[in-house]
Amino acid sequence: MALGSSMKVSASGLTAERLRLDVISNNLANVNTTRDASGQPYRRQVVEVSARGGSAFANALAGARGGNSGGQGVQVTAVKPDTTPFKIVHDPGHPDADAQGNVKMPNIEPVVEMVDMISASRAYEAGVTAINSAKQMESRALDIGRA
Repeated sequence: MALGSSMKVSASGLTAERLRLDVISNNLANVNTTRDASGQPYRRQVVEVSARGGSAFANALAGARGGNSGGQGVQVTAVKPDTTPFKIVHDPGHPDADAQGNVKMPNIEPVVEMVDMISASRAYEAGVTAINSAKQMESRALDIGRA
């Protein structure tokens, strides 16, 4: 795998993790949104990421034949709603309460979102470190060529 392609792989990861952080931030901002445009509570969003390029089998076959079996990075395939049920809270004074005084709250757990945010932040930091390492290797390779 060439150094330039390793930067492309890391850059695709950075893009995916940035989107994950944006979606997590949006989830946290809507933790108390009981009514959206459709009249339902806000539903937690989840980012779906998959490998870019061919299947794992195609990559392994190319590697066995002596071709490029290196990764091609990741891509965001979808931002999907989480289908877990809404939380029900008894609050008769809430404007969105039903006849029994229950309110449907978003299916967002702030602790889960914070753990996901830490995970995405660490993955982003790892991608930046990988890009910086590749840049240093390219710089050293150029220095060897000058000597």
